[in-house]
Amino acid sequence: MREVFVDTWFWVARADKRDQHHAAAIAAQQRLGKARLITTDEVLVEFLAALSAYGPAIRMAATRTVRQLLQGNEVEVLPQSRASFLAGLELYEARRDKEYSLTDCISMQTMRERGLAEVLTLDHHFAQEGFVLVARP
Repeated sequence: MREVFVDTWFWVARADKRDQHHAAAIAAQQRLGKARLITTDEVLVEFLAALSAYGPAIRMAATRTVRQLLQGNEVEVLPQSRASFLAGLELYEARRDKEYSLTDCISMQTMRERGLAEVLTLDHHFAQEGFVLVARP
């Protein structure tokens, strides 16, 4: 089965109907069909942080989304660990000329470790590292 990593971009765009990329996120997920989606605890932390100032209703919706992801089996959520943190930190240090977030670095290292080539995002940083973006603006 096709496996695709899911970046913070997707979770934010899907959760916020006012987001300029909301329709692109929904369309990308529909195009993927039955692909196995994979994300990490770190991505979910970044998702919650991104929506933290949107007010109580969005915060609660984001919390419900994360709880559903953690309890369900539709998306594989990889747990954060000291090893994932250190692997991300290593890439973060190695890419001094880039503007990658630590979460992006952890995600990229996780993708390499799992042999994943595709990522559900519009974040060009992943393309800079050689990954295939499956979302379209």
